[in-house]
Amino acid sequence: MTVKDILDAIQSPDSTPDDFAALPLPESYRAITVHKDETDLFDGLETRDKDPRKSLHLDDVPVPELGPGEALVAVMASSVNYNSVWTSIFEPLSTFGFLERYGKVSDLTKRHDLPYHVIGSDLAGVVLRTGAGVNAWHPGDEVVAHCLSVELESSDGHNDTMLDPEQRIWGFETNFGGLAEIALVKSNQLMPKPQHLSWEEAASPGLVNSTAYRQLVSRNGAGMKQGDNVLIWGASGGLGSYATQFALAGGANPVCVVGSPQKAEICRRMGATAVIDRTAEDYRFWKDERTQDPREWKRFGKHIRELTGGEDVDIVFEHPGRETFGASVYVTRKGGTVVTCASTSGYTHEYDNRYLWMSLKRIVGSHFANYREAWEANRLIAKGKIHPTLSKVYALEDTGQAAHDVHRNAHQGKVGVLCLAPEEGLGVRDQELRARHVDAINRFRDI
Repeated sequence: MTVKDILDAIQSPDSTPDDFAALPLPESYRAITVHKDETDLFDGLETRDKDPRKSLHLDDVPVPELGPGEALVAVMASSVNYNSVWTSIFEPLSTFGFLERYGKVSDLTKRHDLPYHVIGSDLAGVVLRTGAGVNAWHPGDEVVAHCLSVELESSDGHNDTMLDPEQRIWGFETNFGGLAEIALVKSNQLMPKPQHLSWEEAASPGLVNSTAYRQLVSRNGAGMKQGDNVLIWGASGGLGSYATQFALAGGANPVCVVGSPQKAEICRRMGATAVIDRTAEDYRFWKDERTQDPREWKRFGKHIRELTGGEDVDIVFEHPGRETFGASVYVTRKGGTVVTCASTSGYTHEYDNRYLWMSLKRIVGSHFANYREAWEANRLIAKGKIHPTLSKVYALEDTGQAAHDVHRNAHQGKVGVLCLAPEEGLGVRDQELRARHVDAINRFRDI
């Protein structure tokens, strides 16, 4: 039995759930990995000089044991996220520490503590096997997966699963991720594949779409409402492009911050009218590595008010971190909210607390999404309310180049990866819905 037999079954219109359940599993599959004995590969190099093409490998690895509450999925397509880049350059630390700690949780989790790490936190594919106790999903189901992995044995996670003490990001803090031909997930990571999208389109929203939904829309994040002015950093990027869509779809007014005329045009194509090209405006929020420049915060705030009819922003959608955080706190309106996830320009944030406490502003930390939030975000994709922002697709063997492009910010929106899918454009089941939204689906492909 080979993965080709699995692909043949997926591509056959006559395959039944029983056919998938009867398929023997192969002994191994191809996967993108980092190696534990290479964690010092980039020692002494600056972050920008670390090259994912040198650390990401395409290996044949054994199919992992299937445990209770889990599923094995044939991966048709996946995508590259910033956590894939962080894994590949071993920053801010090697992910093998995550795998070692997870391996100590139980006898079953020992499977994850290996000398290689199969990475990737998105997938679209077909269920092959389900473990004991799984009733909602069956072999042959076409699915996407969100990346929240939780044990839920503590009470802490039962109001919000993101608060579970054993909360992890699949494919980053666990093994057997989605940049592979087969992936191991918990069954409560699975969601229905949007029927009007191809495999690569369906695989691309998962992590960033769910993250943006919780950060901006959910009550666990900023709780955006109609009429809000929302400052969105990196508004054409993998995360910001979904925040921009959520703002527009929710009756808010996005103020999109980008770094080039090309990226500004993408935002306008999405429907945004308030766009700031920070490169053209030459904003320099730091005088040097240690000193910020409040005059630039004020100049930035004035520019925002010119675009909003004199209003400050209600919400700042933060993810660059150190470079922008002082400005973000300053430009937020009195009583407003800065909601932050990630820190792609640095984790040590500095701001003038006078502008926070005296103006009763809030800083809210947001990390990925719980199952319900991810489900709602995926539902909006499936209904054609929010659209993929896929710009380019790579073959599995070229994942290193894909990660390199994301690391260098030489991409728009999201970058996809074909895993088992032999070509782009496969997997569309609802042509009528697709036809109604095809221009929006391809919006980032046409740049």
